[in-house]
Amino acid sequence: MADVQTSHNPAEHRYEAHLDGELAGFAEYQLTDKLIIFTHTEVDSAFEGKGVGSALARFALDDVRATGTREVLPLCPFIKGWIGKHPEYADLVHVARTSTATD
Repeated sequence: MADVQTSHNPAEHRYEAHLDGELAGFAEYQLTDKLIIFTHTEVDSAFEGKGVGSALARFALDDVRATGTREVLPLCPFIKGWIGKHPEYADLVHVARTSTATD
């Protein structure tokens, strides 16, 4: 796997991955008081197959875990699929709670 450099860019609401000094990919998100909603992940085709997506997902989710203030809502198919393959991150995922209405 290549030496992927990852960072958080809160001004752009995304996590970024750089390879050889170039932006190789990013994972965009939106924030609520309780959630970080991953909406889109993109890896430049020139960097596909070099571990960029995995490095990006792991870094972003580790950062969310470290802050401990939000749950993850993975609307992005890539982040959702990555969590599915790495169950050690499943505890970060927001579980919708249904209300029980009584008459």
